[in-house]
Amino acid sequence: MTTSIDLKTLLAVLDEIPIGISASSQDGPIYENRQAKAHALLAAGSDKIAEFNPTISEQQLSLSIGGIAHQVSFSLDVTKQRALEDDLFRRAYFDGLTGLPNRGLLDRSVAALIDSGAETTFALAFLDLDGFKNINDYYGHAVGDALLFKIAQRLSGELRSVDLMARVGGDEFVLLLSPAATAGEVALVVDRFISRLREPYYIDGNEIFISASVGVSLYPADGRSYDALCTNADRAMYRIKGTTKGSVQFYSPGIDHAASERLKIEQRLRLAVRDRRLRCAYQPKVDFRTNEVVGVEVLLRWLDEEGAIQPPGDFVNLAVELGLMDEITHIVLAETTSAIDRINDAFGATSTISLNVAARQADEPLFMRSLVDAIDATGFARRFMIELTEEAFLSKSRFQTQVLPMIRDVGARVSIDDFGVGYSSLAALADITADEIKVDRSFITAIHQRPRNQSILKTIESLAEALDMSIIVEGVETVEELLYLQAATRIRLAQGYYFSKPLFLDEIAPRIPDRSLRQAPVPWRTPQFRTVS
Repeated sequence: MTTSIDLKTLLAVLDEIPIGISASSQDGPIYENRQAKAHALLAAGSDKIAEFNPTISEQQLSLSIGGIAHQVSFSLDVTKQRALEDDLFRRAYFDGLTGLPNRGLLDRSVAALIDSGAETTFALAFLDLDGFKNINDYYGHAVGDALLFKIAQRLSGELRSVDLMARVGGDEFVLLLSPAATAGEVALVVDRFISRLREPYYIDGNEIFISASVGVSLYPADGRSYDALCTNADRAMYRIKGTTKGSVQFYSPGIDHAASERLKIEQRLRLAVRDRRLRCAYQPKVDFRTNEVVGVEVLLRWLDEEGAIQPPGDFVNLAVELGLMDEITHIVLAETTSAIDRINDAFGATSTISLNVAARQADEPLFMRSLVDAIDATGFARRFMIELTEEAFLSKSRFQTQVLPMIRDVGARVSIDDFGVGYSSLAALADITADEIKVDRSFITAIHQRPRNQSILKTIESLAEALDMSIIVEGVETVEELLYLQAATRIRLAQGYYFSKPLFLDEIAPRIPDRSLRQAPVPWRTPQFRTVS
């Protein structure tokens, strides 16, 4: 059944559809529906109002009707669709915080350069911010985000029109420098970026400083694909970050060898943890005014496959990176607890027991809860001193509010280790209640010959006194250093090779009767537990 429709109804229907339709012949316009008229007005309005920028998509169709040529035009307002597409594109290829291109757009840009077939050389420079986590911890994530935004703004201003800067991770940026004729040219450009980055940032009344470690790969010398270039730049960056932070490292084949060697060490360390080839050494803390041992620090040693002892400086940072330190710390505590009778015989039943905890561990309440519970279960928690570097105390959000109360609740105490070489934040010290400040050995070495270090030590001594903290110096190795401490300071406690090296328990005689330094019978290349008369 066919239903007829009159012309008026047909025109009314055409006026209601969302597509603009107009028709014309050689004699002029024939028809224009309501949407076509509206689209024409929108287009005219966009010329008069800058902020008004509709997008009208048009198509034309040529028809011959009764031998006469006609033009039919169709138009559609795609403003919202284009806005949605633009938003999706920005989300897909630009970083929401900084507005910089993201990893996806960087990937496409590098691939386009490579696929162009041009004999152009270019460079990828990976920038990883040094210590950014500490800024987040101390100032808060809002300040951290503001810092990332300011860094992006500042460094973007240094780019040439042909370069690109992308944010590819939380605190990681990549520079695509194209063209880049030589490594020397790239080094000059990257040095300029690093210098600009180091200038202070002012955020919420805070003056903040930061640096970046940079790894660089060159096309085509260091790779002919995006993945190869990224991998090599990343390896170079991690190489310099492990040695001289805040510097630039260009990729070289030797870095691959170093990475291979590191992987071997990683595997050996994992096996050492699994097979319990980690041992505890104990170094006494002494009161050099009374010649008594007052405490002992538990130090980690790695007994390798060949029976050689590896010092902690060679593997502790690696263990932290690999996430092994939580298990290792519990191993150290368990070994110390099981040997407590021998420790008491060697160093005295009231001597403190100092355990080192990495700053990253101290900022993890779940791990610290497990450690504190294990310490409490020993039955002598009050003898324990938790040694933490200054970095840990910058974590206001979790360490000071959640972890420190745990330690206090079981009666254990807290020591600030390596004081003076980290952040030395007076603001952080004012907010915490540590029991001990441990002055780094770098201030004590040849202190009798270094007036500036003498002044610094006096300042730290006064600070500890004002904050009701005890003070201990480490790294005492010569009689001259000890004589200076005895004569020119009020400090009582010290640690170092002058008194004793770190000792395994089987190196220690069964008992030191009155914990006197003079009566320790342990043989060593210098007299053990010596005193100056």
